[in-house]
Amino acid sequence: MPSRSSGPVPGLDLDRFSAWYERQCPGDLGPDLTGQVVSGGKSNLTYAVSDGTTTRIVRRPPLGHVQATAHDMAREFTVISALAGTTVPVPRTFALCRDDTVLGAPFYVMERVRGTAYRRREQMEPLGPERTRRVALEMIGVLAGLHAVVPADVGLAGFGRPAGFLARQVRRWGRQLDGSRTRDLPDADTLLRRLQAGVSARAPGHDEAAIVHGDYRLDNLLVHDDRVAAVIDWEMATLGDPLTDLALLLVYDRLSGISRGASDATASLAPGYPGAEEQLEHYELAGGRRLGDLELHLGLAHLKLAVILEGIHYRHLQGETVGTGFDNVGDSVEPLLAAGLAATRSLGKRTTGLRH
Repeated sequence: MPSRSSGPVPGLDLDRFSAWYERQCPGDLGPDLTGQVVSGGKSNLTYAVSDGTTTRIVRRPPLGHVQATAHDMAREFTVISALAGTTVPVPRTFALCRDDTVLGAPFYVMERVRGTAYRRREQMEPLGPERTRRVALEMIGVLAGLHAVVPADVGLAGFGRPAGFLARQVRRWGRQLDGSRTRDLPDADTLLRRLQAGVSARAPGHDEAAIVHGDYRLDNLLVHDDRVAAVIDWEMATLGDPLTDLALLLVYDRLSGISRGASDATASLAPGYPGAEEQLEHYELAGGRRLGDLELHLGLAHLKLAVILEGIHYRHLQGETVGTGFDNVGDSVEPLLAAGLAATRSLGKRTTGLRH
């Protein structure tokens, strides 16, 4: 019986998917499938595919313009599978497809985890201040737990190259920006030069080999009963400096203010949500790691997020985004770059740029 959907599902051919998945996991899903885009993603595409009884989640790269080093489905599948059984909550994985002829791009299948991806203040306010604080500190504790996992213990010893990680990150995001520029962004060039100088000035021997999520934030977590039920969206995971995750999370928390309301990421404005100081202290306590100078990491975080949003803006201009909510994405790019310059004004001094 052919697969069905209530209408065309961009990027998901249910007939082809059904035939392939039955060969991989016989009997897991019935032949009569429906599919829909799961809302909330502005990067990789996430679908819920169901036979009416069982639902699985399918992840694939975005349509159209895709950077060569981004949206690596095999990478995402590998790290989620490796973390199963650790203290880091992740979905169960079922199958990976590297064959572009099935859906037009690699993809993988995982379980659907019950939980809420909190992004907006109005989502969190019904929890009340006490529960809101609990959820946010749970998020920090899970991050510290991820960074405490020894890569070799879970088969990820060769998952990345920690040596020279920050220097490669600066180069990578510079290249990513060059591949997605839609306009002149002089602050990006200034910030890149400042980060390059900051990396060059670092003393050798500071490279850590922790598992880095690469895009850790509240709405990349599924929360159930005030606990993190699953960490999702691992497309940028690697081995490297764990403080890049922490810095990016702090910048995400400030994004709505930085972008002057252009971003709907307002969860950190909910009453009870802990500030940067409390989050940093909780991370230190949960992971047993003393934090040093985060200014370089914060500058990189601003650049990275600006480049990600510029890439989404590029795809939207090309008509290659799926769903709604993309019209104002590009409005946050220049304010983020300006904030990155402000955060790195005294690069090299011991300051977090956020502890106040």
